[in-house]
Amino acid sequence: MSAALLQIRDLRVVFPTRRGLVRAVDGVDLDVEAGSCLGIVGESGSGKSVTFQAVLGLVRAPGRIDAGAIRFDGRDLVGLAPEALRALRGRAIAMTMQDALTALNPALTIETQIVETLRAHGDAGSRAALRDRAAALLAQVGIPDAARRLGQYPHQFSGGMRQRAMIAIAVACRPRLLIADEPTTALDVTIQAQVLDLLAGMRAAAGMGMVLISHDLGVVAAHCARIAVMYAGQVVETGPARAVIAAPRHPYTQGLLRSRPALEDPGRPLRPIPGQMPDPLAPQAGCRFAPRCPLADRACADPVDLRPVGADRLARCVKAAA
Repeated sequence: MSAALLQIRDLRVVFPTRRGLVRAVDGVDLDVEAGSCLGIVGESGSGKSVTFQAVLGLVRAPGRIDAGAIRFDGRDLVGLAPEALRALRGRAIAMTMQDALTALNPALTIETQIVETLRAHGDAGSRAALRDRAAALLAQVGIPDAARRLGQYPHQFSGGMRQRAMIAIAVACRPRLLIADEPTTALDVTIQAQVLDLLAGMRAAAGMGMVLISHDLGVVAAHCARIAVMYAGQVVETGPARAVIAAPRHPYTQGLLRSRPALEDPGRPLRPIPGQMPDPLAPQAGCRFAPRCPLADRACADPVDLRPVGADRLARCVKAAA
């Protein structure tokens, strides 16, 4: 393994069901460098969020990590004791969830939720000192009149403000890695840009690594140095963000780009990807995108590994050209 801050190797996460075993994450390899941003893209059900829930030990039973390695700053996280994981979460690695309204506790003030985080990780300051620290965090994420708003509840914040408050809680203990899971869900375009710029600024100022999970290639291309595209529990393409957007090698990545509106050509019709993802209970042995792929042939019936397709680029496709 390299010296990346976070290293994931051959990660497999399964969920037993009455119908069989769901392989939600199936052989994922990813690296996140200190101070850099990795974008994770894919449609719902591709395994994006579950991959990083596994990193934090948040896969709910009966789900489990079935195989693979997860190392953070050289420390093996798979099989780590629950107490050690709790100490790690929030302090060294933090995560913002998709929906701030449900992620924040509706019965507690924003102040209480920030202060609880600080105290959970060893900040034993006075009540006044912790309140000042909480107000400073809200101000840092751009919430005006922070001292007054500390006493308010999540429902008294707008969607964008709730997202900012959740980011404040996530960065309260100055983590080395921030996982932002769909941080712009349900926000209008202007607020989306503000939240993403806020995350980028905080990452640059603190030098922390960041994972930006999204279904939008355009969002991650604008804010991440590298992109990993996931489909049906596997990484199907990875490489430098600009290179992947400019010349995608995997047909799934190409389909994602074709299905996006183009500002430079607003009259261009959208071309959705036909079909749907394979049944996670019975994924086919070969290329999982083959039933939806216009290039599929007999060669795609055999297992397909990630293979080099150019400088610092990989794609899981027998037709991908370098």
